[in-house]
Amino acid sequence: MKDLSFIDTHAHLYLDVFNEDRDRVLQNALDVNVQKIVLPNIDQTSLTGMLELQKKFPDHCYATIGLHPCDVKENFQSVLDDFQSQIENPVFVAIGECGTDAYWDLTYWEEQKTAFSIQMEWAKSTGKPIIIHSRNSLEENIKLVRSAQDGRLTGVFHCFGGNEEEARQIIDLGFYLGIGGTISYKKNQAIDALPKIPIESIVLETDSPFLTPVPHRGKRNEPAFIPHIADHLTKILDRSFEEIANSTTSNAFNLFKLIR
Repeated sequence: MKDLSFIDTHAHLYLDVFNEDRDRVLQNALDVNVQKIVLPNIDQTSLTGMLELQKKFPDHCYATIGLHPCDVKENFQSVLDDFQSQIENPVFVAIGECGTDAYWDLTYWEEQKTAFSIQMEWAKSTGKPIIIHSRNSLEENIKLVRSAQDGRLTGVFHCFGGNEEEARQIIDLGFYLGIGGTISYKKNQAIDALPKIPIESIVLETDSPFLTPVPHRGKRNEPAFIPHIADHLTKILDRSFEEIANSTTSNAFNLFKLIR
């Protein structure tokens, strides 16, 4: 274990829920060799805390820029205009978290799709990967990505919970599958899909503070739980813990172009 390293490709450590012990949470991750953490942005208000965290821990925390679909409102275009002036900044390793969400509120459904399309264009123009949110909208997002793909798009479908056919479509589009704590839950069709796809297409994530894996389900999630997710994958894929760690970490380095 001590010679293995991990990358958490999706954690919201800048959220207020970590205000009292953020440094401790990061140390917890380092203690189990989760060496790097990608911080998907949500909206304009989250940028400040995210960038402060990146500045404080530049070797471990990596910032992104994007508008979460649940934060797409009537003013989404002005938010995107503000972000667009910053997307070339090398401090941002990815575009996102963006995409569509058909679970919470469909009031701005068409605006969500428009905002997602705009951010995919940013990803193509900057050469940065895109982090895609797809709650109850995986099929729609696959269609949107396919329509935008011209060979320049890559990224990750965060919190993948789809079937084998959807997984293969995502991989064929040049994207990775973000696998997190939900694979430790009984009702997840991805558990049946994952053994049939290449490990070269998988990256690990926590979505901290959400989607805590077993055996910590019910508690606040944190990057230190990445090894638990890897352990669940060993059983699903019938591969060694070392192979899961090495492959998913290498995939994350390649996707986000992180410095080793």
